[in-house]
Amino acid sequence: MDADGTSELGAAKVPLVSNQKQQRTRRTPRKLKPSRLQAVDFRSVEERMDAGRALRKRCPRSSHAAWKPFRGRDPLAQLKESDATRLPWLVPVRHERMSESPFAFLRGTPFVMARDLAHTPHSGLRSQICGDAHLANFGLFGTPERNLIFDLNDFDETLPGPFEWDVKRLAASFVVAAKQNGLGARCGKKAARKAVEAYRLTMRELTTRSLLEVWSLHVDAKELKNSDSDDTAKLAAQAVEKAKRHTSAHAVEKLTVERNGQRHLAYQPPLLFPLSAVKMDVTPAELERRIKRLTVGYLESLDGAVRDLCLRYRRKEWGFKVVGVGSVGLQAYVVLCEGNGGEDPLVLQLKEAKASVLEPYLGPSEFHSAGERVVVGQRRMQAFSDLFLGWTEVEGMGAFYVRQLRDMKGALDAEKMDAPVFQDYAEACGATLARAHARTGDAALIAGYLGTKDHFDEAVTEFACAYSDQVESDYGHFIDAQAKALEALTH
Repeated sequence: MDADGTSELGAAKVPLVSNQKQQRTRRTPRKLKPSRLQAVDFRSVEERMDAGRALRKRCPRSSHAAWKPFRGRDPLAQLKESDATRLPWLVPVRHERMSESPFAFLRGTPFVMARDLAHTPHSGLRSQICGDAHLANFGLFGTPERNLIFDLNDFDETLPGPFEWDVKRLAASFVVAAKQNGLGARCGKKAARKAVEAYRLTMRELTTRSLLEVWSLHVDAKELKNSDSDDTAKLAAQAVEKAKRHTSAHAVEKLTVERNGQRHLAYQPPLLFPLSAVKMDVTPAELERRIKRLTVGYLESLDGAVRDLCLRYRRKEWGFKVVGVGSVGLQAYVVLCEGNGGEDPLVLQLKEAKASVLEPYLGPSEFHSAGERVVVGQRRMQAFSDLFLGWTEVEGMGAFYVRQLRDMKGALDAEKMDAPVFQDYAEACGATLARAHARTGDAALIAGYLGTKDHFDEAVTEFACAYSDQVESDYGHFIDAQAKALEALTH
């Protein structure tokens, strides 16, 4: 917030409180309307591209280079607020994972960058955005037809919003990761530019396609394996083969054990706990009862045919799973299901959904349930979604979304990439993000705004480099605070 009580959202400043009440209610947020997709524009492609170009007067492409910490910026205070919404006994695990590196810190603090981005310019063009589009949130997964594709794979923070916010987080993540992985700032800058350029060029190419074509476009894993770069093709081939092994059957094999002819979850603390070990304000029996109610609500969110399929499985056992970096501290359960008299096991994951970190700046979700927000956002952005994707909510438990656990899922490990492969990966992520945005955003408006020259590419790359320095500084303060807290405990 600036000194005059305003928050910079794009080129114009929007008052948060009236001047008369500013001193008394300085921290009172303005009430925002629900965040929705941009209204459909039925003009021709050329007319919409012209309208996009006109937006450069309101928000010049060069303005996206700007990054300067604003007054009152306090990432550690934001982290403390976020920690208060997590299970207290898992907060130390969350901090431990975030302390591994600047990139891990970036992954664990999407709420920090969300607030930072709210203080940067944007064109006003909206689409369904990921809200956490860093390089590790792209990967391989299987379609319902059992084909492998490359796409975005994390939608915990998804919401309709400015397309630039996803592009900036993606670009910044490449600079942070390149420096951390020993590739250097120069490689990170090149990768960031590659990602943004690929986004711009792909968005322009999408204006030549029909709406149905744009909706169904996807990157087949075979395309990654057929890269012109031998090294990129080799790494992609390894990731593809690994993803093919990570089937539902593999998840069952890894997470379960057979005893007396019956299959049970194989508890592996501190990653997978029995419900009896979960520290909640309810008894294990009550927790199990509530989870059963969650699964009933989940069935109601499914398409009728998929619901019929789910009803052929019976729920057998539940466990608590610690997942991710930014997600540590949220409730996440695995459910072992069995069909065909126990010969056909299936493992589902129920993951808690909170309000998006974007909502304080873009407005609340149009959906009552945060679980529904995640699921609808995922379906809007992904070319294909998990057959079992659904949501549920129970009083006393919160909102959840549900999906299969590890069914043909894989990732390209950025830490194993050399500079050329890293830049190829950046290009793939940028192009994929453009396709995801074009499914709900207006490709012609966005392409018209971005243009044919590299002004936007250069500006966002400059932002990414400056913001990577900010992340490293924030990470340093976080590590110092952790050290001081540990010292206080030992004295």
